[in-house]
Amino acid sequence: MPYYRQVGEVPHKRHTAFRKPDGGLFAEELMGVEGFSADSALLYHRGMPTAIVDAVAIADERGALAPNHPLKPRHFKTQDLKFAEGTDAVTDRRRLFGNADVTIGFVTANAPSPLYRNAAGDELFYVQGGSATVETIYGALEVGDGDYLVIPTSCTYRVIPHGEVKLLTLEARGHIGPPKRYLSAKGQFLEHSPYCERDIRGPSEPLLADGTDVEVLVRHRAGLTRYTYATHPFDVVGWDGCLYPWAFNIDDFEPITGRVHQPPPVHQTFEGPNFVVCSFCPRKVDYHKDSIPVPYNHANVDSDELMFYVRGNYEARRGSGIGIGSLSLHPSGFTHGPQPGAAEASIGAEFFDETAVMVDTFAPLDLGEAAESSEDPGYAWTWSGRGPA
Repeated sequence: MPYYRQVGEVPHKRHTAFRKPDGGLFAEELMGVEGFSADSALLYHRGMPTAIVDAVAIADERGALAPNHPLKPRHFKTQDLKFAEGTDAVTDRRRLFGNADVTIGFVTANAPSPLYRNAAGDELFYVQGGSATVETIYGALEVGDGDYLVIPTSCTYRVIPHGEVKLLTLEARGHIGPPKRYLSAKGQFLEHSPYCERDIRGPSEPLLADGTDVEVLVRHRAGLTRYTYATHPFDVVGWDGCLYPWAFNIDDFEPITGRVHQPPPVHQTFEGPNFVVCSFCPRKVDYHKDSIPVPYNHANVDSDELMFYVRGNYEARRGSGIGIGSLSLHPSGFTHGPQPGAAEASIGAEFFDETAVMVDTFAPLDLGEAAESSEDPGYAWTWSGRGPA
């Protein structure tokens, strides 16, 4: 994160004796990325964060990934995915797509998740609907419709839905943050950035949970392990630093527009290892007298483009069956563009009422079991109006 935050009690100097009321030491923990060479936070525990009493290997049952072969543009309907009562946001998320850099899933959660830690990379949630409390070792965050939430690597957390919450989930093999071009050399958001520090929410107070023999499910590069900790991980009395979970709402993203159609980088919101995330928000559109506001046909020669439609009407996809909750996948090697008639129909438009989240990956996306369960098989032929005989 690009700025410093302090929550709860911390000592005046780091790495010095910080004592409990009974005279014992709080246990200091450094949470840092890239060794000791990048962002970090110092947390102070009542118990020992290293004290485990059991470790058990857990089967990872996400199912296999299949290549997009034959290579086609595809349409998936998350609204068709079924989730039972008792579904949680960690163990029951269903894998839609994946490659070596990122795993993309979806879940409609209605029950609290177990305590969980992803030690393989950062996670990014987009809340498509509903709300939840996300409890973490840093404190709690309330999230709701339109919120993005970044959870840093190895942050222990759990998701407690308020009734029901719909989440698009991204699990990176690395770190997720604002695009570097938005930040100064010292990490401040620059004036041309479409969002800034004022839009960001972080935990504001410690949780101070108690408990013994507490189970935490950990994802790591070899699979899943369930630890049992002697004391509760949420026993942190205070922390400070620049590494912590944070949220901001897509409605606080300020669209960048121009006289003619602007390319997707103006919508970029996050960058991760070999992928980017963009936010397409309601906005005034191109104001040249002859402008065509919908996208031109384009070939993604280096990336797969995944678009998640969350609100409004996406002008370029009218007539293709795309609706709220749809995901379109336009892969590298396929030239794609607006549906027939959309370019002509958009001329003269002044405003687009659409909200979508786009993920562009620089390695092909393979298809998971949830993609197979929710695909619209006729989408590839919607430009021509006819398919295989």
